[in-house]
Amino acid sequence: MSEIELSVGPIEYGDTGGDGPVLVFMHGLTMDGSVWRKVVPGLPGYRCLTPTWPVGSHRKPMHPDADLSLRNLALLIDEFLAELDLSDVTLVLNDCGGGQVLLSEGRADRVGRLVLTSCEAFDNYPPGLPGKLLIVACRIPGGFRFLMNLFRFRIFRRAPTSWGWMSKRPVPTEVMDDWFRPSQDQPEIRRDLLKYVRSVPPKAKLLEWSAQMASFERPVLVAWAKEDKLMPIEHGSRLAKLFPDARLVEIEDSYTLIPEDQPDVLAALIRDFVPAHVP
Repeated sequence: MSEIELSVGPIEYGDTGGDGPVLVFMHGLTMDGSVWRKVVPGLPGYRCLTPTWPVGSHRKPMHPDADLSLRNLALLIDEFLAELDLSDVTLVLNDCGGGQVLLSEGRADRVGRLVLTSCEAFDNYPPGLPGKLLIVACRIPGGFRFLMNLFRFRIFRRAPTSWGWMSKRPVPTEVMDDWFRPSQDQPEIRRDLLKYVRSVPPKAKLLEWSAQMASFERPVLVAWAKEDKLMPIEHGSRLAKLFPDARLVEIEDSYTLIPEDQPDVLAALIRDFVPAHVP
């Protein structure tokens, strides 16, 4: 793992290196860059960067005064790309939708292509029953800490109100342990995630941001899980219609975490969407 110091604090990231097209991957809450561990091996000839964003599974706390709102975390992507001097990047999103705000803010000059795979969109922040449970827990003193400690138990992890509808195939126990441990053990990490959850604006503002994304005229691939129970299937087609240059692919036999359920299919779609300069 490499590390870079950004305005909010240290960000760890994996980097396969190389001179091929650059792919930068985004992940959802209480996950880290390892959610892409099955996809990256299927992308030889590409430079794949898998940052761990400060949304609950990061190992090092951000600065106490860091702005970790939905909007600022989106702008943090641009800061990350600028610090590494990356351009013509393909930004790949799954589960989280915050990266879309980068387009709404007109800060996507370094993004050449966009891949949206079953993610938050329009006013679906945070999504579904798990999102509602998270919001309630964050409003109760000590509620978020209690919620995160429930994730120590496998039966809760696979419940529909928590992670049961995230993937059809259970994520390995050791991977989920690594994802949840920082928020379970470090109050500073919980503080960071709470900043994000409590920053989600009203639905009217979310929809306003969504409409502004239409100004992004570069190629977009929308890859949506047909059986997704958290990200409405119609959001995939709505997103594809929103962008001037977009293609929609619906993926069989998968819930939200397509990188877990159908990594080979997703890798093949990315290879087709972004031709690699293979030696």
